[in-house]
Amino acid sequence: MEMGKSVQVPEKHTGAGSVISSIGVRLSEARTKGELGIFLAQEIQTYTMFELQIIGGRLNGEIEKLPSPYRESIRPYFREQLFGKHHQLLAMHRSRAFARMSGSIRDPELFHKFCDMIPEGCFAWDDSSERNPCFRNPKNRLFYYLIAAFTMFVLDEPGHPVGMPFPGGFSVERRGMEYYCLIRDKEKDVYYSICNFCPAHQTEESGQALSHS
Repeated sequence: MEMGKSVQVPEKHTGAGSVISSIGVRLSEARTKGELGIFLAQEIQTYTMFELQIIGGRLNGEIEKLPSPYRESIRPYFREQLFGKHHQLLAMHRSRAFARMSGSIRDPELFHKFCDMIPEGCFAWDDSSERNPCFRNPKNRLFYYLIAAFTMFVLDEPGHPVGMPFPGGFSVERRGMEYYCLIRDKEKDVYYSICNFCPAHQTEESGQALSHS
């Protein structure tokens, strides 16, 4: 896994870069799933309704770029990946479920690499062609990583929801207590991809992996 890429933070986002780096450090200090869940919920609660609407708007815009009928089939999975998990995270926090979670975080070494990746990952995309300047906001990208941390390291679920389809008829699947994904090992060169930190196993390409939720 290739980590430690040097990403230049735009001058106008220098302050945000420092804040995100601090969040990454504090995230890495969590030792249990409960501690991590509480920290993530506290950070997610700082997002305003306007910021969530911007994130949702960007998500919808990206979905609309996909060809039909793939666009229609994948839309609910993308929404579940971000906003379904957002709702679950806050619901668990309000019910004090995290206070009862004392289990250790899966693969601490991998988790720390994920935390180290976040500050650079938040500035790794080229949005120079984006028409809406509100979308060129590293805090909105941080939301994506915070939700992924909850899904992959608190819930121990794959970053992309079970059943999420991929071109070619494959999908993220569950077999008993294990998860499998066709693209799990396809993103190794993209150091900021959540796939590199996902608990799912690589699906055998020769097998027609269908979802079993």
